[in-house]
Formats: sequence, structure tokens, C-alpha cells
Amino acid sequence: MQHNRKILRRTILVSLAILATACGVGSRISRATLSAAAPKSEHQVGFPAELYARSIPADNPQTPAKVALGQALFVDPRLSADKVQRCESCHDYTRGFTDQRKTSVGVDNQLGQRNAPTILNAMFNTTLFWDGRASSLEEQAKSPILNPIEMGMTSSDEVVARLRAIPAYEERFRRAFGREVNFDDIARALASYERTQFSFDSAFDHFIAGDSGAIDGSAKRGWLLFTGKARCVSCHAFSREHPLFTDDRFHNTGVSWRASIATQAAATVTARDQHQIARFEQQIDRLAVGTSASELGRFVVTGSKSDIAAFRTPDLRNLLVTEPYFHDGSAPTLWDVVAHFNRGGVRNPFLDAAIVPLDLSKTDEDDLVAFLATLTSPEYEDAAKMEYQKQFKASRNVLVAAPAEAMR
Repeated sequence: MQHNRKILRRTILVSLAILATACGVGSRISRATLSAAAPKSEHQVGFPAELYARSIPADNPQTPAKVALGQALFVDPRLSADKVQRCESCHDYTRGFTDQRKTSVGVDNQLGQRNAPTILNAMFNTTLFWDGRASSLEEQAKSPILNPIEMGMTSSDEVVARLRAIPAYEERFRRAFGREVNFDDIARALASYERTQFSFDSAFDHFIAGDSGAIDGSAKRGWLLFTGKARCVSCHAFSREHPLFTDDRFHNTGVSWRASIATQAAATVTARDQHQIARFEQQIDRLAVGTSASELGRFVVTGSKSDIAAFRTPDLRNLLVTEPYFHDGSAPTLWDVVAHFNRGGVRNPFLDAAIVPLDLSKTDEDDLVAFLATLTSPEYEDAAKMEYQKQFKASRNVLVAAPAEAMR
């Protein structure tokens, strides 16, 4: 089995190099980019092999040709209207597969309403996007391409026609899928590539596996707070079988709450009468990304009062390379995040019952951040240490050195 995986990985890498050259994208994609975003090894401490196997859909099994094609599409600007934007624009490997902006910028420098979630470990999510409006990676992959704020293509036919005009792509689609280019297979290839981007093997994973010295005293205290007094685990669930620090549910945590949100929700419900509901559902993606309805969260998808301003619980891994935080990027540091929950969020009529003031001390807050820092995977350790120092200084609002124990 291990030998077969090595062969699969080597075949994918060779296919990527050939595809980049053949499709005429070599000038746009550096060797470093192709190498850095290569499919990850499954041999990582903490990797949930059984969960991963269940995450591969029966109608889209992983193959080297499909994964290689997906990576080429992921970095190809020809999937966007201006031939500048690409999936990688908002999901950059070097930034933890995010863009590290409050909210993302799309075609013609249009500013969206949402912070870009990471691709890392996205294959384990039961729903995608902050509001869960996509049920699979395949479904998710289509939306940004056609969204006028993001990649701006006017129709799936336009996307297909553009790729069919490139002989090398036509050849590779036939090799990967046995048929000519079509929009569903574009999404399948992108999803197949994204399923190779998982990230474990952190200091915390080694600690849970039995290495008591893998994390320091501050992080150990933070872990106890996380599972106890701080109540984090009530939403950011963790187990060895599902080590992703999320309950895959939606919560109103009082982030960026304004009274006008409830008023807007009432107006949105009015628009969802029986005569308009079909048209409304076609507009969900545009409402979520390009309008102030974004702040309604899951409600835009379900129309349920209990979902007003509720957003999906994110995975907590590699937070020190995926800043800023929350659905709107309103928290620049992890200390801001912890302080928000320590206050009990912003009170509102739809606040989740689990969000209450915590009465944590400043030392408790430091320990929680120290714990979160241990969820960093090896490839991001250097960048995470630099970001930790930056955020620590910001949390003190003075240029001082972080405690030596807190980030080793």
C-alpha cells in the first residue's frame, strides 16, 4: 500500500509538470508554485485515514491524471473573465490556502463580503462556504468561477468553450475522464486536487499521540482551558477519529452584529414567497458574496429564523497563517478572537446559547493562543512563529518580546 501511494504521488507530480507546459501555463506558474502546492503525503501524525477514505465520493475517485488536471486548473487565470483571477488568488498555498485579506478581491478589483476560508482539510467539511450553501467540493468549485464578484465568467458554456479551445486541455480531460471538456468535470478535477490538501502532523498531534514534550506548559494549560472553562470544544469538537476542531454546524457567535441585521432578515423572508423562491435560490451565491445580505449567514440559505447571522464553525488548524479571522475578517489577531468569546460575543436576539461571558484572565487568554499555535503543520511553522510575534505585540500594543515559553 505504501509503495502504491508513492507511485501515485510521483505520477501526479510528473503529470503536473507535463500539463503546465502543454497547456501553455508554464510562464504563469513557477516551479516553486507547482512544487509547493503538490499533493500532501498521508503519512502525517494525526491523519484520519478512515475519515479521509469516506470523504472520497464514489462518482469521483482520485486518480493521478485527475489530480494533476485539477492543480493546473487551480492556478490557471483563464478560468476568470479578466484572465487575471484564479482559484489560487484567494487560496494561496503560502498563506495557508487563504489570501490573508479581511475580505477577498475578485475580477476588476471588486471587493467581496466574505473572508476566504482555507482549502486545507476542506474535504472533511460536511458543507462548504461560511453559510454551508454547497454540499460538496464539486459543487463549491463551480460557484466562484461564475460569481460576478469573484472570477466573473458569465456562464458554464463560456468556461467550457474557453478550455475546449486549448488542445492540450481537451486531451487531458479525455485522459482523466474519457470525454471532452465539460463544466461538471472541471469541478470534479478541482475537487480532486483540493482533496490532496490536508494538513496535520502538528505539535499538538504529536502530543495527543503520546509525546508529552511536544507542546509546552502554556499550551497544555490552554488545552485544558479549551476543553474546560473556555468552552471552546462545545463548537470546536475534537476526537482522534475526527481531529478537525469543528462540529460542522452553524452558530451565531455575535460577530459584527448590528440591529439592522434583523431588519434585513425580515425583508429577505418577504422576498422568499412562493412566487419568487426559485429565482431567489439562484441568487444565493451572489447575495452571500456581493451584497450586505452576507451578514445574514446561514439564514440566506435556509430562511430559518434560528439561522440569522449564523456561520459555519471553522477548523482551527494553521490559524497563524490564515489570519484575519471570522467570516468578515473583523478580528486581526487570535487575541482578538479569544477576547471576543471571553466577553460573550455581541449580545443579540439570535445569539447561540453556548456563547456566554467566560471570565478568563489575561494569562488564560495567552495560554489559549499558545495552544492554538500548536495546531500549526510543519510546512507553516516558520511563518507561524513570525505571525505569532506580530500578533503578540499587537495584543500588548507595545513592541516587547513574547514570553519565551509561549512559542517554541
